[in-house]
Amino acid sequence: MGAVDRQIKEAAARIFDELSLSLQGGHMNPRIRVGLTLAGSEHGEEELRRGARLAQADDLEVVLLEEADLLQAHQRMEAMLDNGALDAAVTMHYNFPVGVATIGRAVTPGFGRSMYIASTTGTSDTQRGSAMVKNAVSAIAVAKACGCPIPTLGILNLDGSRQAERALRALKQAGYPIAFTQSDRAGGGVIMRGNDLLRGVPDIMLMDSLTGNVMMKTLSAYTTGGDYESVGDGYGPGVGMGYGRIISIVSRASGAPVVAGALRYTCRCAKGGLAAKVRDEFSKARAAGLDQILEDLARPADEGRAAQASKPDEKAVDEEITGVEILELDEAVRAVWKKGIYAAGGMGCTGPVVMVAKEDAEAAHAALREAGYL
Repeated sequence: MGAVDRQIKEAAARIFDELSLSLQGGHMNPRIRVGLTLAGSEHGEEELRRGARLAQADDLEVVLLEEADLLQAHQRMEAMLDNGALDAAVTMHYNFPVGVATIGRAVTPGFGRSMYIASTTGTSDTQRGSAMVKNAVSAIAVAKACGCPIPTLGILNLDGSRQAERALRALKQAGYPIAFTQSDRAGGGVIMRGNDLLRGVPDIMLMDSLTGNVMMKTLSAYTTGGDYESVGDGYGPGVGMGYGRIISIVSRASGAPVVAGALRYTCRCAKGGLAAKVRDEFSKARAAGLDQILEDLARPADEGRAAQASKPDEKAVDEEITGVEILELDEAVRAVWKKGIYAAGGMGCTGPVVMVAKEDAEAAHAALREAGYL
């Protein structure tokens, strides 16, 4: 074999080895192209450029969209996403249609754990309970796209949390797999306290978008005084049934570390086939009765239940029944009255309670379960 032939053979071997390293499961592993708009940051374009440099990696190519006007940048970004020039994008101050909400990812201060915040901008639904149920399915899809096959779910203790819990448990009972976690506090349960938020107890912390937006801003900027977001991966990709683009959000206050985290997070979503994961999760949820559950949540709280009931004679109440949604507390009390049992609404340290006499507790529990409040 001549010298030239040996060189050709060695070059071919090197090319084969490099090609082999770029294959995963028999498929090419090209770089993911993620666009980054540069307009609008409170810290200037150079801060965003620095985030892009920090994020650049073997599997990620950051494409800078340098239009000075954010609207023009969004128009170019959308066109590039639709024609395949970009796989995904990161931007700020972007309006999603109703039905799409972003799933953020924060680093919690207790143990430095990453936790998905569902959701942080946009809205899955105009009705809070329905929005939280959809947020749960969306967040499960995002977590799976990012390599978490069985993400655990906790529900932040706020208005609508008990309603969302009932709906999600009904969905699980009908066959949609949800891995509920337990609070680290002594009482346990899927309803998460502020302590659980700081410790990052669940993989996914479920809440409404307005609350999630505040949580992301707090967790991202608590070390800097609030004007510079330095921790976490941003407000995440917009997710919803039938929504195909992967567009992630950062804040105008996001610094280079968060911009870099958002670019890497978005790249991972694109590599993990987020759009397909969303279709799959919502398909499974709908097979388990999601549409009917959402329809039930949209009905007025007192429709067909306990709107009319006479108040029984008052008596001393010393037993707390927890697990009732704050938005339904008055109706829940009337459901107990309807059975001839005196009850009163109250607020304990972990949320709303129905107060009854100890001897009435079992019957009151049964009345609340029958009426659908527990």
